[in-house]
Amino acid sequence: MLDTTTDDTVRSFLDTFGQALEREDIDAAVDMFAEDCYWRDLVTFTWNIKTVEGREEVADMLQNQLAKTKPTAWQLADGEIATEEDGITTAWISFETNVARGYGLVRLRDGKIWTLLTSMVELKGHEEPAGVDRPLGAKHGAGKNRPSWKEERDAELRQLGYTKQPYVVIVGGGQGGIALGARLRQLGVPTIIVEKNERPGDSWRNRYKSLCLHDPVWYDHLPYLPFPPNWPIFSPKDKLGDWLEMYTKVMELNYWTETTCKSANYDEANGEWTIVVDRGGEEVTLKPKQLVLATGMSGKANVPDIPGADRFKGDQHHSSQHPGPDAYKGKKAVVIGSNNSAHDICAALWENDVDVTMVQRSTTHIVRSDTLMDIGLGALYSEEAVQAGMTTNKADMIFASLPYRILHEFQIPLYQQMKERDQDFYDGLEKAGFQMDWGDDNSGLFMKYLRRGSGYYIDVGASQLIIDGKIKLAHGQVTEIVEDGVILEDGTKLDADLIVYATGYGSMNGWAADLIGQDVADKVGKCWGLGSNTTKDPGPWEGEQRNMWKPTRQDGLWFHGGNLHQSRHYSQFLSLQLKARMEGIDTPVYGVPEVHHLG
Repeated sequence: MLDTTTDDTVRSFLDTFGQALEREDIDAAVDMFAEDCYWRDLVTFTWNIKTVEGREEVADMLQNQLAKTKPTAWQLADGEIATEEDGITTAWISFETNVARGYGLVRLRDGKIWTLLTSMVELKGHEEPAGVDRPLGAKHGAGKNRPSWKEERDAELRQLGYTKQPYVVIVGGGQGGIALGARLRQLGVPTIIVEKNERPGDSWRNRYKSLCLHDPVWYDHLPYLPFPPNWPIFSPKDKLGDWLEMYTKVMELNYWTETTCKSANYDEANGEWTIVVDRGGEEVTLKPKQLVLATGMSGKANVPDIPGADRFKGDQHHSSQHPGPDAYKGKKAVVIGSNNSAHDICAALWENDVDVTMVQRSTTHIVRSDTLMDIGLGALYSEEAVQAGMTTNKADMIFASLPYRILHEFQIPLYQQMKERDQDFYDGLEKAGFQMDWGDDNSGLFMKYLRRGSGYYIDVGASQLIIDGKIKLAHGQVTEIVEDGVILEDGTKLDADLIVYATGYGSMNGWAADLIGQDVADKVGKCWGLGSNTTKDPGPWEGEQRNMWKPTRQDGLWFHGGNLHQSRHYSQFLSLQLKARMEGIDTPVYGVPEVHHLG
């Protein structure tokens, strides 16, 4: 027989907690939290993506939001059991608010809430037509002059943006825009995705030819359509481009290719954008209520302003514009930078008989891909996890349930294991002169990514080329460019026929400055980063990614981006926020932070 004691304990706890919330007894509810508690809410209570820390912040959030949300029906989620390990009881839960149904994960320690994750699943009365509620498709019976599915779809494509206006315009048609577009389509939100490239997926196809995803397939599914079981673990960029193009067709997205946004202006009085686009040479004016910039986690390419660049006689370009190694066989290349793109490009150049030197300007965190899969991601995103019953949604929710304030504490021992497992590998890199780090607090790659997203490489082979001396290594800043090479700060000259600036990207709000205006970009502030007061992520502490997937200080303006995992996961919560506004549902936002203008 199953031991139901833990389940009964959790049920009793949830009953008591729910009753305190229903009678708006905030003191009683707060007393059920540990002193060092964390409540991460994905839209349900805060209409925001917000973590409150400690009882005082929990109390403040409830004082502002409880009467507006009226939560009820707290219980163990259907089909789930509570577990207990090392003094921590963990349970999947479900609940409702006055307008939505929610799902979450609670961890109890000593009979108190240590961590609580609450997330919005669906809006009442506006559920997705999926599963048993999917559309019939066929029109049974007889009727004169009825349009076919194709005729209805063609009419929608002709009308939206012309005789009918979209509610949402998404600028950027990579994985972020596509994932969000799919969610909004399912929710019945009229949406146009604007993409400057010729085809969906070209944002991947147009990158250097050796590019593959460094994340494994189980981490990278898009909403509704997971990759098939024979999909390669690491997706080649052209294969991924084909998948994204297929996805836009199957999900019936209104995807405008060869379309460039020229300007966007917001009418505060009418709550409406005026967006002028060039669609294949035709100027079109769109009037959406909501504008989403889905231009990736990063912004515009950072190209350093180095004296003498204008007199270089060879080729020079940012890594985002790198065409691949074919034209440089037998030549000399200098790649400035030492993160993912720099390593990939250096390896491809070496493979094509290019004499290549990597200029490492600062320390870089390295982790081997197979080690990251085994130790870092395997418990949630792997074939073994799938076989053990782990779903993508559960994996996402488990990951989301760990508050950013303490996430590094869970990461540090994992990266220590990785370091010990691959010690010979790291000894080889050190001997080759490669300068490494493990993050400010030894918490490794993912925390670096969250803290402004740079300073690491997931090794898929380039590191061994460095160890073997096949990719040459130089250190320091480039102070000058001459006709045939670069000069480092110590006076060293590196001869070059090609210079690649693998120098990263600026904040996403650079796109807002270009499209809308610097005043709006300043009003919103920078995107990404937690405020952890670590390298490249200065404080103050925010506890969530700045401005991402949630309301900003500019009405009607949203940012959506990140890797495939984040595009999938957070598109759910951004789409529900947009749907609620379209339907006129009250969305009282709690916790929009002050603007901080970061470098």
